[in-house]
Order: sequence, then structure tokens, then C-alpha cells
Amino acid sequence: MATNFLTKLFGSRNDRLLKTYRKTVERINSLEPQFEKLSDDELTAQTEVFKRRLADGATLDAILPEAFAVVREASKRVMKMRHFDVQLVGGIALHSGKIAEMRTGEGKTLTATLPVYLNALSGKGVHVVTVNDYLASRDAQWMGRLYNFLGLSVGINLPQAPREDKQAAYGADITYGTNNEYGFDYLRDNMVHEAKDRVQRGLNFAIVDEVDSILIDEARTPLIISGQAEDQTPVYTAIKQLVPHLTRQEGEADPRTGEGVIKPGDFTVDEKAHSIHMTEQGHENAERLLSQAGLLPEGASLYDPANIALMHHLVTSLKAHHLYHRDQHYVVQNGEIVIVDEFTGRLMSGRRWSDGLHQAVEAKEGVAIQPENQTLASITFQNYFRLYGKLSGMTGTADTEAYEFQEIYGLETVVIPPNRPSQRVDQLDRVYKTTKEKYVAAIQDIRECHERGQPVLVGTSSIENSEIISGLLTAEKLPHEVLNAKQHAREADIIVQAGRPGAITIATNMAGRGTDIVLGGNLEKMVAAVDADESLDDASKAQRVQALRDQWQSDHEKVKSLGGLRIIATERHESRRIDNQLRGRSGRQGDPGSSRFYLSLDDSLMRIFAGEKVRAIMDRLKMPEGEAIEAGIVTRSIESAQRKVEARNFDIRKQLLEYDDVSNDQRKVIYQQRNDILDAQSLRAQIDALREGCMTDLVHQFVPEGSVEEQWDLPGLERVLREEWSVDLPVASWVSESEAVEVDDIVERVQKAAKQVFEDKVALVGDENFTQFERMVLLQTIDSQWRDHLSALDYLRQGIHLRGYAQKQPKQEYKREAFQLFGQLLDSVKNDVTRILMNVRVQSAEQISEATEQMEASAEQIANVTYTAPTETGEAESVVDPATAVAEVPRVGRNDPCPCGSGKKYKHCHGALT
Repeated sequence: MATNFLTKLFGSRNDRLLKTYRKTVERINSLEPQFEKLSDDELTAQTEVFKRRLADGATLDAILPEAFAVVREASKRVMKMRHFDVQLVGGIALHSGKIAEMRTGEGKTLTATLPVYLNALSGKGVHVVTVNDYLASRDAQWMGRLYNFLGLSVGINLPQAPREDKQAAYGADITYGTNNEYGFDYLRDNMVHEAKDRVQRGLNFAIVDEVDSILIDEARTPLIISGQAEDQTPVYTAIKQLVPHLTRQEGEADPRTGEGVIKPGDFTVDEKAHSIHMTEQGHENAERLLSQAGLLPEGASLYDPANIALMHHLVTSLKAHHLYHRDQHYVVQNGEIVIVDEFTGRLMSGRRWSDGLHQAVEAKEGVAIQPENQTLASITFQNYFRLYGKLSGMTGTADTEAYEFQEIYGLETVVIPPNRPSQRVDQLDRVYKTTKEKYVAAIQDIRECHERGQPVLVGTSSIENSEIISGLLTAEKLPHEVLNAKQHAREADIIVQAGRPGAITIATNMAGRGTDIVLGGNLEKMVAAVDADESLDDASKAQRVQALRDQWQSDHEKVKSLGGLRIIATERHESRRIDNQLRGRSGRQGDPGSSRFYLSLDDSLMRIFAGEKVRAIMDRLKMPEGEAIEAGIVTRSIESAQRKVEARNFDIRKQLLEYDDVSNDQRKVIYQQRNDILDAQSLRAQIDALREGCMTDLVHQFVPEGSVEEQWDLPGLERVLREEWSVDLPVASWVSESEAVEVDDIVERVQKAAKQVFEDKVALVGDENFTQFERMVLLQTIDSQWRDHLSALDYLRQGIHLRGYAQKQPKQEYKREAFQLFGQLLDSVKNDVTRILMNVRVQSAEQISEATEQMEASAEQIANVTYTAPTETGEAESVVDPATAVAEVPRVGRNDPCPCGSGKKYKHCHGALT
């Protein structure tokens, strides 16, 4: 009560922010007459004026009103579009590092030009992040005209572009690209062996388009760069043959009474938690079947340590068969399994599920099984985007997730009011008993709209459902377009004409399409087609264009009079945001519109969360077939179920982040060390520190601190120094000849001898040449140890929840053990690097040529880029295990280019080691 009273009295936080922003908008508007008088050249020159002012100490906030006024004026001249006042408000929110919620059709792309221009003036670069390459290219070319007019450069960061193109894109004032590509570039930059190979510069400011899709929906899927691991194809094929022999249990046993099982079986499926559990009977059957197949030794248990991997393969195969469905979670295309994004309905070519799930689905569908991968580098979107100095985002639906944005990213959500009030009518859901009744009612609604000429957008949650509706419409002889992952390439063309009179468009998950549905159809596309027709002269083109404009105006008014775009949805998504995105396609810029959801008790969300209650109401009311419940209480109970799912997904993402924060802190240390090594002119200080640490540890092994002389093993120390570290030092005789020797004296003597041995090697080839060798050894050792460390963390994470049974806090245990593992990693790097540098032999030109090429081959091996759950495969670009590096390599002549790619002759690069 008190909170509501105070909100009424002082306004909400959102209201107060908007009030502040509107004062700034008034200042921007007051500058408009002043900039309208400037010529094009004078307007362009303002960019240099702003840059000088920033160099003289002015802040971005101080020049914001003038900079925004300049962008608005330039947009009027170049784009023939003037920013609305609400777009200026959105621009201020984005510059302030907040999320701007702006409804569909409010012009988010144009809004972003204001903060992008202002922040690009600092010269540190601005990244605009989009959900796909099409939008990145479209927006960069579309808005690039405005930025180029104002004297700023624009780059597009496309996948698989050459390194030089990527460096140019990141070097531009403004860079457009996808979230995946920015993340992968960051990881690849931290795997390079030459500083000049890095493509990114500092992460200064990013504006994320469709911020909810990228920072929330995709936050559960870490970016992973991986190389091939051991091939286990025969295991997947063999286990696939066993799955049909295992039966699904119906009903769940009560742990207290043991009752509740309707039909006993080998495993239970928990659709809510998306998991599968073996029953006791299932374990026995699985062990028998695996033994018969020769995969499990006779009498062995599935839970023996040696068979844990077999248990994992079996459960994964069951998941593939019972939880992952064709044309819903994936499609089979050109003999490959291609994942379908559950939020946008788009095909995610190249992505792969992790933990063997993708291979299990490939075995299920009988396509070629690709080998599993080993993680080389990994980061979550949450941690990648938190690396930016300033982050902001825009979307049509952020308010339902405002708490998560604030909690995880520290981003406040500002709801920007529409330019014109929405006139869309959102009707109550209609719930039917069966799927058939639901589809009959939806088709009837579509038919009525089509007959009166009202355009309809039909929303479905899977490709399978969209094809069912398409089949029903075809049977009813109703013309329609289908937009799902299978029509991915035509999506923009289908969407722009979805507002034409009588049009019927079926769409799978309407998130982030980036194209407006204009009532009456998209005039610009039709005009562009006429302009591109070379068979017409200018007069004919002008005549055709005028006819198109007249026809469009007539169609536009007709559709408006019929009630605008009608949204008909055949299923509720588990996230309210996705439903709101679908609704938001209707009623843009104050247009009329309406929406209705048709549901049945068989829908997955209803069945899992709200089905029993609604079914009980229907039975009590004795509702006849074809009748639907349409009541606020039902709609609210469905929204309550959606909130539960959203809360569970938030917990999953938060838990993922809490665990990843541990490896993220370690990742920062390792990547900082790598960058220091790449940028350093001399590595002598680091190498000396590592060697001194090694020698100190070694001496303390044989001469423990605080011990008496009788406990010292000096002959052992001499032997290890000679055999493992190439240091021939008579420690025992020296100690026996001395009157009094402390442990520290021995440490100092050993360190001095080791330093002398090392410096003698350096003197043979020169400081500069040996530094290159040191750099290569350091980087390779760090990368190899980091890879093994990531695998160790994965294994630790998978079993850490079991610590809960010992009354221990799993997260704290994970942090403690991960810290210990990281300490071991640093020790291993120290020992391995020092051992290699102390034992390296300076050899002949031919010998050193072969050795160098082997090292380079191991550093430049090709890797697959993948995602975990799903996993992303991008360009070939990884590191092969040195043990598998090719031994037989061609000879390199002294005057040939060095194989390391430095551009120098071999004799002046790695060949100088002779």
C-alpha cells in the first residue's frame, strides 16, 4: 500500500527517468533550427569539431544534445527519416548504458544511430550486435550511408572472413556483427601465436539488438572452440540398437509408498526437467543387453568407474529418442542434423549439441556420425558481454526479464512509450479439450479473416505444427505462405508482404525477424523491383510507381478499416516474452490490430503445468465437444505457469554463471598472461622468474627447509639436476668442503648454475632469436595446460552436486577445488617451460628446420568451432595435439620464407637458432 501511494505521489523510477530524458530532448529540439541552416559540408564538419572538443577534455554527456541534433539533421537529408522524440529518448537511454524497451515498429535501428555516433566519436570503437548475419549486413549498409555522410567508417564482421578483413572491420569507428562472431573472435584472439594475428581491439561500447534473445535466451549456451577428440562412432551405433528394447515407465513411484506406477518400465521421462532416469529394472535390463552386445564385461556393473562413460552414452541415446524430435528440435538436411533455435525457429547451421547428444541424434536418424570434440577455449555470453566498458541493448520485450538484466548484467530496463498509442486488442485465450478442436477453431477464424480481406499472421512454436496448419489450410483451399526454418532464406520477403489484404502467413516463433509488417504490404520492395527493371524507360517507371502507390494507399486504408493485422497463435510458448513478440507484430505505430491464442489441454505447457485444473473445470461444466473455455482466470493460470518456467530458466542461467565465474576469473589471468607474452619485447624477466621458482622447489625436495644435514639427499639432487635439467653441479662435494652451509645457500648456488647454463644457450643464437623461441614455448605450454584444465573443470563440475550428500555446499567445494587445480596448472606451466628451455639443444640448420616445423604444425592445426548445448561449429581453425603432429616434413631452404608465417626469410627467423 505504502509503495503504491509513494509511486502515485512521486512517479515510478521509469517515469522519473523519462522525465529527465525529456528535458534533454527539449534541448536537442531547440538546436534543430540552428543545424538546419548548415550546408552538407558544414554538417559533416561537426564530427571533427566534436572530436577536438573530446580531445580537449569535454565529456560525451556534455556534447550529447548537439551530437544527437546533428544525427537527426543528417538522417533527414540522407535517409529521408526524422527521429521521433521517443527515439531520442531511447537513444539517451542506450547511451546511459540501459536497455530500451521499444515496441515493434518504433524504429529501433534508427534509434541506435544516435548513441552509436556519439560513442564512436571517442575513437575507441562501437560494436552493434545483431542476431544474424543478414541483419548485420542490412543494418550496416542501410545506416552506413548516414555514418559515412558524417565522416565515420563502418565495418561488417562476417563469419569466415579473412583475418585482414576482420581487422579492418574492427578497426572501423562502428562495427556490425553477430553475438556469436564477436565471442568467437575474442576466443580466437586468445589462441593466436603472433600479436599481429589478433583482430579485436579493446571492448569499449556495445549496443545489443534483440537484447533479450541474446543475453537471456542464448545465455545457457556457452561459446566453445574445440578440436577433435577420440572417435566413439561404434559405441553410438551399438547403443542405438539397444534403445528399442528398453520400455518407458508410465507414472511416477511415490518414494514413501512405492505406489503410483501405471505401467512399469526401464526408464522415466521428466518433460518438465527435460531429463531421463533409469529405474532399478532398467539398470538390470541395460546391463544384460550391454553384456549381450559385448559392450559390458559379464557380471560387471554399469556403475563401475570404468563403465561410467557407457552409462552416459545410454542415457544420452534415450534422450535423443524420447526428448528430441525431428522437425521440432532439429531437421535433417543434406545428410546432417541441423539444430532449430527454440526461440526464433531459425536453423542454426554448424551448431552442435555437446556431451555426445548430437552424435546420439545422428545415430538415431542414420546419418554420418561426426566425431566428438575437446574444448580448447570457452566463454559464456554473460561473461563475454560483461567485458565491455559500457553495454546497452534494445528490444520490444524486456520488461518481463528486467530483474534478470539487473541481477546478471547490472542493466536497468527503461520502457519507452510508443510514438502513437497502441490500438491492438488482445483477446482472451480459448482453451479446447483436444488438439483437433483447437485447429478446427483456428482454421475457422483464419477463413473468416481471409474472406473479409483481413491479413492474418499465424504463430506456431515448432516447424511440425506450422506444417500441420499449412496442410489444413491447403485442404481448405486457403492460399498462404509458410515461414519456418526451412524457408530461412526467404524470410524477409515473406514477412514484408504479410500485411497485404487477405494474406495468410504462418510463422514459427516471430522473435528478432528485424522486418516490419506494414498494413497493405511493403511499398518500398515493390518500387525497388520496378526501378531495377531495365526494360522500362523513366516515364514508364514513374507511371508504374505512381500506380503502385495509389494501389498501396487503397489497400492500406482497406486493411485498417477491417481491423488491421490479425494474430492467431496455436500454442503458448514457455516464455511470455516470445508470446509478446508475436503479438507485437500487430498494432505498430498506432495501427489497429487484434490477437487471440487457441490452446488445447494436449499442448506441452498446458499438459505439464495447468492441464489438470482446466480439465477438471471442463468436466465439471460438462462442456460439449468443440466448446472452449474463455475466461480471465484460465489466461492468468497459464501466465502463472509461464512465470514458473521463466523462474526455473533464470535459476539455470544464474547457476551456470556462478560456476562459470570461477573459470572466468582464471580465464582472465591466463588470457592476460598470453597477451603480456605476445606484446613483450623481451621475456627474460618472466623466464628467469619461472626458472628460479623451479630450482627453489627442486632443492626443497631434496633439502627440506628446517631439516638437519643428515636428512639431505645431495647425490639425488645432483642426479636430477644433471639428468632432467642439464645442470652439472657437484653439490655434494661443495657442501662437504664448506664449513657451514644453509639451505638458502644451496638454492642460490643451484639457481646461479642454472642461469649460467641457460645464458650459454642464449649466447649461441642471440637474444632476439631466442626470445621468439621462448615465446613459442610459453604460449604452447600455456595453451596445452589450459586445455587440460578446462577438461578437468568439466569433469569436476559434472559430479560436484554429489558433495551435497556429504552435507557440503557444492558451489563452495567447486570453487575450492577449481582454485587448487589452477594452482597445479601454474606449477605445470612453470616446470614444463623451464624444462624445455633448459634442455633445448642448439642443432644444425636442417635439424632445427625440422624441429621448428613440427612445433609450428602443432600450433597451427585446424579446429572446429562449436557450441555446447547447442554447440557451434565455425571456420576450421584449431590446435592439434603435438603428439599427433606430422613428423615427416619437407626441408626449408635458408632463403625460403619461414614456415612460422612471419614474412621473414628462414635464416633471419627460426633458422637463426643455428
